[in-house]
Amino acid sequence: TAHTVSLLLRVLRSLTVFKTMPIEVPMSTNPLLETHALPPFAEIRAEHVEPAVETLLSESREAIDRLAEQAAATPPTWDTFAAPLEAVNDRLTKAWSPVSHLNGTMNSPEMREAYQACLGKLSDFGTWVGQHEGLFRGWQALKDGPAWKHLDAAQRRTVENALRDFRLAGVDLPADQKARYGEIQSRLSLLSNQFSNNVLDATQAWHKDIDSQETLAGVPESALDTLKATAEVKGVAGYRITLDFPSFFPVVSYADNRELRREVYTAFVTRASDEGPDAGKFDNAAIMEEILALRNEMAQLLGFATYADYSLTTKMAESPEQVLDFLNDLARRALPQAKEEFAELSAYAREELGLETLEPWDVAYASEKLREARHSISQEQLRPYFPAPQVIDGLFQVVERLYGVRFEEDTQAPRYHDDVRYFRLTENGQPIAGFYLDLYAREGKRGGAWMADCRVRRQTEQGLQLPVAFLTCNFTAPVNGRPALLTHDEVTTLFHEFGHGLHHMLTQQQIADISGINGVAWDAVELPSQFMENYCWEREGLDLLAKHVDSGEPLPAELLERLQAAKNFQSAMGMMRQIEFSLFDLRLHHELSAPSASDVQALLDEVREAVSVLPKVPFNRFQNSFGHVFAGGYAAGYYSYKWAEVLSADAWSAFEETGIFDPETGQRFRREILEQGGARDAADLFVAFRGREPSVEPLLRHSGIRAA
Repeated sequence: TAHTVSLLLRVLRSLTVFKTMPIEVPMSTNPLLETHALPPFAEIRAEHVEPAVETLLSESREAIDRLAEQAAATPPTWDTFAAPLEAVNDRLTKAWSPVSHLNGTMNSPEMREAYQACLGKLSDFGTWVGQHEGLFRGWQALKDGPAWKHLDAAQRRTVENALRDFRLAGVDLPADQKARYGEIQSRLSLLSNQFSNNVLDATQAWHKDIDSQETLAGVPESALDTLKATAEVKGVAGYRITLDFPSFFPVVSYADNRELRREVYTAFVTRASDEGPDAGKFDNAAIMEEILALRNEMAQLLGFATYADYSLTTKMAESPEQVLDFLNDLARRALPQAKEEFAELSAYAREELGLETLEPWDVAYASEKLREARHSISQEQLRPYFPAPQVIDGLFQVVERLYGVRFEEDTQAPRYHDDVRYFRLTENGQPIAGFYLDLYAREGKRGGAWMADCRVRRQTEQGLQLPVAFLTCNFTAPVNGRPALLTHDEVTTLFHEFGHGLHHMLTQQQIADISGINGVAWDAVELPSQFMENYCWEREGLDLLAKHVDSGEPLPAELLERLQAAKNFQSAMGMMRQIEFSLFDLRLHHELSAPSASDVQALLDEVREAVSVLPKVPFNRFQNSFGHVFAGGYAAGYYSYKWAEVLSADAWSAFEETGIFDPETGQRFRREILEQGGARDAADLFVAFRGREPSVEPLLRHSGIRAA
């Protein structure tokens, strides 16, 4: 189906396979082959995965061939062709979704092996579907035949997307080129997942044990508790620093010990590379080289000049040149101010901290000191006002006020870890969606924060299937019986991911291919998530989610004023950092066809020379752990964060005009953006909400970037 081609295939082309002996499991005992409202996590074992996938792929191939034959014999309709194909795909994705999620959140040698054993099979299946000429002709016959006039707008959109995606999968290629396309997809599956595994393994391979608290002078008490708890779990005395973000970040941001900051920073920026303490052990250099060469070859097979041109066919942006112009224009506006910000930081570090030369491992530390000096505020100072239970409750209240939905926790729902909670969204007393909330970092859990589909909203023969989301973060876990205390940055991260979740859960579409975030242009998909972050900065929003962990007092007015005053602290430096990543990614996929690791490094150095104001060291191998681009969906698309930020800032300006909880504006945002999914072009949806084309001015104003 189109969903297989456009979603499953694009995800799987960045995954990896290792050889493993198949394990036979009686099919009658395999929970992945049974129908469940929610995944039966307690029953799923690694040995279930490969037999289930093989069975489902075999049955799916038979069903697809049969439907293609029927479409050739009798003019297809939606009910005889498109709907059955969607059901075939949904059964496979509902089985694979919990497996993929467990691999990312409960990674074990057994689950990793089972997961990897299936990736090549799934990639081959996706290629087979995308190049199935009978299936392609069936979709074309649906568009050209008598049934077309009876299709609604959402169904027509789905058919047109399917035909586009078949061509992007090489359905029109000669046989030898089709075969080569399949080989490339399979190999990319191997490489991209290995890239991700190498980053995870490199992150978990390094640690530093410290006996004396004096060595950690300056590190906040909350972070010390985490480091101590990590050591206790491993059966060692003192404190253990790891490269997981809740451990790494407080050390480089607050530790007075400069040598310790340097050591931890070096270990972090050299992960999976030829540099650093584990140099060569998990090196991703050769993997990057092959990924880039194969992506370029695939794009040219399909008739595109570069992989960037191929990538943009499903995005709002029309060409790589348009994206480069957009990024360079933002850089022109922000770079002078970023240079001023860094000059101020350097002067402060020299005069107040005795740091004559600001090194990369000094930047976060000096920035926190300067933030405190200028605004009398720090992330640690805010933690007591953001106990996780209160933040979650406040988040729910924000959404309830905006969209009129309610939240109910289901403590009986199947879970995969004790920290995980399951909630239902209801409206007018009826359930409309659900989500799993997994907030805390732990061993075996991939770093970062993300939203993923568990179930997609679609109409089935049995009735309406409700959407379910996985919402995952990596915050510092509760210790010593106290609730987890979040930084303000972590609060905004939670709101960001919940914005993605709302896009998935509040959709009104009933076709999987355009339901929720499916079918949404990648450079617009960040609009709902970035929009939600704004509620973390406004008094009305903060009053719902910020209450002191001990006293229950709201965030004091003076502290709020300091927080808002510090909102755009070093905002131009932050914008230039994102522009650096975006330019590097786009140029990497537009200018270089088969670059060596040294070519990749040279391009990154060139981009940094042009737009970065931060100090540089030759051993930094950021690209070797750039999972967004080499193990995710952002290849030639990292610019999407800034592109969508233009949309989200302009959308927020509408709420600034009417009130941030204005019910009419909230319902219009829900109706025109969140409910629409991929049913219409993202540009048309924005205009329907805002009444005009997007403007970059709100982004510059919200970011504190002076007119240039």
